Amino acid sequence: MKEPKVLLVDDEEEFASALAERLNLRGIPTSTAFSGEEGLRMIEADRPDVVVLDMMMPGLSGMEILERMRSARLETGVILLTGHGSPQMADAGPGPYEFLMKPVNIDELIGKIRAVAAGRAMKDANNTS
Repeated sequence: MKEPKVLLVDDEEEFASALAERLNLRGIPTSTAFSGEEGLRMIEADRPDVVVLDMMMPGLSGMEILERMRSARLETGVILLTGHGSPQMADAGPGPYEFLMKPVNIDELIGKIRAVAAGRAMKDANNTS
């Protein structure tokens, strides 16, 4: 099975770069964006399978990105990642999504990436029949 293409959007550059490197080393193709604005552009241009999205960023926040994804009907799977918040904050997210608190366990994140991507693939398959 092909690993899902991931976009990691987080304003903490060192954290995002290190996490992306760890995912890439495990065979999960991962790109990074260090602002909400950059992340939204990359989501629209590259259409990743899964977006790992920091909820609390200066400028365009993770929740604003989710709203814009919903408005544009982008069906990308989402994993919300934060050091501040609760799963209840994620109730408004589009498509299949999960929620993780920082610091994140890499194996748990990989499991959620695969689960979200599989849920999205099943939804896509059901929509074409």
